[in-house]
This record gives sequence, C-alpha cells and structure tokens, in this order.
Amino acid sequence: MAGNTVKERPRVQRKVNTQRPLLQAEVERPERPKGISIFELLDRYTKMDVLFQHGLPVRFLPYIIYLMVIALFYIGNTHYADKTIRKIDKIKSEAEDLRADYTTLAADYMEASKQSEVARKVMPIGIFESSSPPYQLEVYGEEY
Repeated sequence: MAGNTVKERPRVQRKVNTQRPLLQAEVERPERPKGISIFELLDRYTKMDVLFQHGLPVRFLPYIIYLMVIALFYIGNTHYADKTIRKIDKIKSEAEDLRADYTTLAADYMEASKQSEVARKVMPIGIFESSSPPYQLEVYGEEY
C-alpha cells in the first residue's frame, strides 16, 4: 500500500452532552443549625435551586454580563457626579470668599481716595491743601 493514501481509522464513539444523574448526596441537604437568617428566608421563598439543578445556565450569561456592565457604569457615574458636586461646592465657597475680599478692598480704596483722607495722609510730608480756589486761564484766539 502506498504511503500517501488515507488509512481507515477505527470508529470512536463521540461524547454527547447528556444530563448527569443526580447522586443521593446532592439531593439531600446537610443539617443546618436552627434559627432564621436572611439567607434561609431567601432560600425558602425563592426557588433558585431549580435554576442551578443541571449546572450553570449559560443562556443567561450575556444578560448577566450586560446588567453587570450597566451597574458598573451607573456606580461610576454616581461617583463622578458626587465628586463634581463636591468640586462645585468648594469653588462656590472660594468665589464667595473672593467676592467678600473684593468688596472689602473696594470699600477701603474708596475710603482712602477721599479728598480729606488724602490731605490727612500727605500732611506729615509738608503738602497742604490749598485754601484759595483755583483760577482759570483764558486764551483768546490764536495765542495758543
């Protein structure tokens, strides 16, 4: 027989996905301590064992992943909004402080620029306020 011909292989039975038989240990539940817990109440009123009786239901996996991504986005958006609100409050209080400083400085400047205040401050260096009224020079025609 030539080396480049196809040889027949022995037939092997392929594996098929079948439901595995339930063992007695899986059906019976272990003895729990007496008392009521939140998990016991959830287990009693929601029959989640039925969903996972034959393993993890893979058909729900895309929906679960989608909901997890939406939940993570929602949580991140909430944290971002809280951080932004804190920044806004901080900037608002800084703006109020700056506005108060501006108002104080403007009032001080207006007070310091009064004629009587200027006269009082320059008196120690020998400059006095004129007691005679100012006079006006008049220029006629083309003299200028």
